Amino acid sequence: MIGKFFKKLLGSNETSSQAASHSNGSSNSASAGAKKPDAGRTPSRKPGHSSGEPHSANREHKKPRHKTERPTQSTARPVRKTQVTQVAREPWDPASFAVDAVEGKTRFQDLDLAPEIMHAVADLGFSYCSPIQAQSLPYALKGRDVVGKAQTGTGKTAAFLTAIIDDLLKNPIAEKRYAGEARALIIAPTRELVIQIAEDAKLLCKYTDLKIHTLVGGMDYTKQQRHLHEDLVDILVATPGRLLDFCGNKDVYLDQLEILVIDEADRMLDMGFIPQVRQIVRQTPKREDRQTLFFSATFTDDVRNLVEQWTYKPVTVDIQPENVANDTVEQHVYLVSTEEKYTLLYNLIQQEHAESMIVFANRRDECRDLQEKLNRHGVNAGLLSGEITQNKRVSTLDAFKNGEMKVLVATDVAGRGIHISGISHVVNFTLPEEPEDYVHRIGRTGRAGKSGTSISFACEDDALRLEPIAKLLGKDIKCEQPPEYLLLTPPELPPAPRAARERDSRPRSGGARTGRSGSRSGSRTGGSRPRT
Repeated sequence: MIGKFFKKLLGSNETSSQAASHSNGSSNSASAGAKKPDAGRTPSRKPGHSSGEPHSANREHKKPRHKTERPTQSTARPVRKTQVTQVAREPWDPASFAVDAVEGKTRFQDLDLAPEIMHAVADLGFSYCSPIQAQSLPYALKGRDVVGKAQTGTGKTAAFLTAIIDDLLKNPIAEKRYAGEARALIIAPTRELVIQIAEDAKLLCKYTDLKIHTLVGGMDYTKQQRHLHEDLVDILVATPGRLLDFCGNKDVYLDQLEILVIDEADRMLDMGFIPQVRQIVRQTPKREDRQTLFFSATFTDDVRNLVEQWTYKPVTVDIQPENVANDTVEQHVYLVSTEEKYTLLYNLIQQEHAESMIVFANRRDECRDLQEKLNRHGVNAGLLSGEITQNKRVSTLDAFKNGEMKVLVATDVAGRGIHISGISHVVNFTLPEEPEDYVHRIGRTGRAGKSGTSISFACEDDALRLEPIAKLLGKDIKCEQPPEYLLLTPPELPPAPRAARERDSRPRSGGARTGRSGSRSGSRTGGSRPRT
């Protein structure tokens, strides 16, 4: 829903003769942030985006923000000018976006949002808030800390982005700012989710000059570093490991942070990123001096402990779904043997109604083998897993979104950040080890009111996973025999490419499971940082 919600919306500061922005491709030319001052000199602020209310206008419980000294930066990076696409700032009449008042629904007009946000929302034609937005935004827009629990695809990304953008626009900074000094930080567990959030932010920032930067592993460090040096940072979206790298190298400073968002905290806990997130939080202002928005799909005791440590007098918003799984998804579980799974998958892909499909498996090597087999059978299939480079993952996702690729084979971690409308089928080649992952998987289809189909293959090894899933769904799972036409023998496989044959001939280490994080268990050595 989020991906659809923002597909038509874009993204910080005043222009300068020295530099131009190319971070989000939608702003006017802006000056690169000044370099850090010499030790002992108090940093000042760069003129903000607009004049208006005092900086602390909406922060009911926040203390004045303190300022710290910056270390000396030995070399000044030359400023590079870049041509960017400028958004036409034609006069816009809010009255042209009329939405009827409906009892029990909250309109975006009811929230007193900045005109720039309303203009972007009007372009989309999105009228009413989802439950998580309607319940969290009235508090978040006043500067309150918010702890939100909501089912995936309910609009929580839109909720925290709207709060961030509105706050930054209404509380401009009238003093000097420095490169790498973020105003708002969003931490997310996966590269795909970071990129998706940044895309949504750019869409909402279509009529603003706010600058959005992303920091993720698997992409050119120097290029990301150059962007930070050449432009100011209003909204920074990052994975924990890569952000710590930039903080450690003094390319990012968090001591002037105004808003901290922690998204999918339960997933970061599962992936082992919480120690890194703790290091990041310690570099931000005290919880009383910043606004914290904390979101998680599930709330264990460990997650609640994090809430107590990182938030200040938060408002808790708990959206209980009527059904854990989306009603628009038709669910099937086929009883098959392990040997029949590929045959079933191949024949499913050949069906006319299977327009686009995501296939989930629990292991990286299993995903890789599936993709190679499908390609040999003439199916244009892409692979999304932790071992794929970021540039390749981005190009694969783009091809899938554009319809150039029909099938995407993915692990859970890679698939968690996929928000693409129009996916007709989700196939669980292997049932997930955690019941919550089943809900997240099938939630990739049936989005934005459209119908979708989920098909799970259950063999002997999967049988024990059905009961926990049924318990989470709150209903029995009906297992059935697959139709005969789905068990027809597929064409004989052409010979594998030489590289694949050589790799398959090498002994394997037992095919360790990826678990929920998508990385091989036992692959981490003591103290090493998990990949993000």
